[in-house]
Order: sequence, then structure tokens, then C-alpha cells
Amino acid sequence: MKIRIMTIEDYDEVYNMWLSCTGMGFNNSDDSKEGIDKFLKRNPTSCFIAIEDNIVVGAVIAGNDGRRGYIYHLAVNPKYRKRGIGTQLVKNVMKSLEELDINKVALLVFKRNEAANAFWEKQGFSLRDDINYRNKEIKELVRIDT
Repeated sequence: MKIRIMTIEDYDEVYNMWLSCTGMGFNNSDDSKEGIDKFLKRNPTSCFIAIEDNIVVGAVIAGNDGRRGYIYHLAVNPKYRKRGIGTQLVKNVMKSLEELDINKVALLVFKRNEAANAFWEKQGFSLRDDINYRNKEIKELVRIDT
């Protein structure tokens, strides 16, 4: 397996891999090719893909706002799970963010996604119960849940 920086040329293969993973949520704007291209340009060193047998088997989108890191859409093709691919992707993200002098990383996981919640617990990410997450859409987005 090889891990490398994600580029926009990887988008179609990454997006199809994401769709094979149940429990993830997407929207038609942020997760479009244009939305991911904008994200990659803003975060050129913290998004990675894992390749095996010349196909994308895992990917992670991560970035920062200058003080905090955020991990989005970590996924591993179900056929390639339980082999440490997700852990390796997370290690690459954490190293990249540390090199940018980012000291804290956050992420969101759907409560119903038990496998993802168990994975993040093993990675040392604590569950917070002292905050409420809120958001407001500037423009209406079509949600795509797998």
C-alpha cells in the first residue's frame, strides 16, 4: 500500500470509494468536484489517499483554520478494512497538521455510525458531551447519506 497527497485528479475514484462506505454523509456543493478542488487548494498538504493494486482504497480530507485542525471524510473501502489503512491515513494527517503548528484536531461523526465511532475512540479522539454542535446553511444543500 502507498499513501500520497490527494490531488483533484483523484476525485472521481475517491468519490466512488466514499459511496461504497455506509454511514457517511455528503452534500452536492461541498463534496462536488469543485468543492473538493477548492478545499485541496486551501489545504494542499493535509489530504491523503491510500493506493493498493492501482486503485484508491482509502482517503482522508483534512484541513485547518490556522489554529485548529479538522478531519473530514476518512474512509476505507470495506474490502480493505482491518488492515491499518485508516490508522496510517490518520498518522499522515496528524503529522501534516503538526508540521503546520496545529495543536488540536477535531472531527464529527454521525452517532449512528458505530464502526467510525469505535475507530476514532481507538485513535485516541475523546467524545465531548459538554458542547452542542450547531450549523446554519447559507444556501440549501442536497444531502447524500450512504
